[in-house]
Amino acid sequence: MTTENTIRIDKFLWAVRLFKTRSSASEACRKGKILIGGVPVKPSRIISPGDIISVKKMPAIFTWQVLEPVEKRLPAKMVSNHIKDLTPEEEKEKLNLARQPASFGYREKGTGRPTKKERRIIDNMLDNHSDI
Repeated sequence: MTTENTIRIDKFLWAVRLFKTRSSASEACRKGKILIGGVPVKPSRIISPGDIISVKKMPAIFTWQVLEPVEKRLPAKMVSNHIKDLTPEEEKEKLNLARQPASFGYREKGTGRPTKKERRIIDNMLDNHSDI
């Protein structure tokens, strides 16, 4: 019954691989993490070519433009034919910074607890860092 121009937002997000499952895309819509034109949308919202979709995946907000609505799940190589990434580089940097471990106080797995000397060094670094 659906035609190519009447695709639900949750189905589209799943089809272009922005979400792993359709139910997770629907849940993101219900939680207000999917915006079209700056307005939160329901999972049943119909999309059309040219719509700007924003997805809040903390700490960044990703933005895509719908080029051509699609109903069936696509191979990863074909996704770029249906959406265009408009996310600014600053937003992508936020995500990269959040994924990096802290520059100090980070220990490799399996190295055990810090010695008394190492703990003093860490404490001094933290005290000096808080002064800045």
